[in-house]
Amino acid sequence: MTIDLNSDLGEGFGAWRLGDDDALLTLVTSANVACGFHAGDPTVMRRVCEAAARRGVAIGAQVGYRDLPGFGRRFIDVDPPELVNDVVYQIAALDGFARLAGTRVTYVKPHGALYNAIVHHEEQAAAVAEAVHRYDPALPVLGLPGSAWLRHADRAGLPCFQEAFADRAYTPRGTLVPRRASGAVLHDPEVIVARSLRLVTEGVVQAVDGTDVPVRADSLCVHGDTPSAVEIARRLRDTLTRTGHGPRPFTAR
Repeated sequence: MTIDLNSDLGEGFGAWRLGDDDALLTLVTSANVACGFHAGDPTVMRRVCEAAARRGVAIGAQVGYRDLPGFGRRFIDVDPPELVNDVVYQIAALDGFARLAGTRVTYVKPHGALYNAIVHHEEQAAAVAEAVHRYDPALPVLGLPGSAWLRHADRAGLPCFQEAFADRAYTPRGTLVPRRASGAVLHDPEVIVARSLRLVTEGVVQAVDGTDVPVRADSLCVHGDTPSAVEIARRLRDTLTRTGHGPRPFTAR
């Protein structure tokens, strides 16, 4: 089994920088690029798209709530028709810069609070799926296994792929531990690599209560805004390559 390695990139804004996009683009196979609502701006989007295109990294639209001050990590009770328009706007903006770089947006992955909300929020999940389908009914989507988002996307006929998180703690129900909780984000590269390899080879991840949770994933996410992101991604890539598990873009399957 090969697996994709993705990371959230392009999350700077103006003179403010977050993460090391250039270094991560030498390691990941898919880039979830911020589209200007929770982070990113036109110059950042174009720069990341061009760098990703040069390295053959798949470009994904990282869509979120319109929430720059909160980095898209606060739930917003957006009316579904408005959310449809917001998501279409973000995909189209990034796709424009991807086209200038000689490529295209090849998938969509929600960000932050929107990602977590549409695990269970039926109306918003349906709205995001509708937005992607209206923009391009053949555009793949990436999300949490068992989420309302992937269920609605599947009903819309969109190609659906499942994601696991290398550097996040899991609940016994297979959902992510909220970021505000202690231990929600993992930082030790050795622990992260060991957990990830077990996920790829055995299809399980250890939850915070010590139980094993079944997780099937087409892609592994390393968050680009953590201090050790580059080291984690480097060790993950080396281990996956050495053990014959990739990494390889899930959109290439």
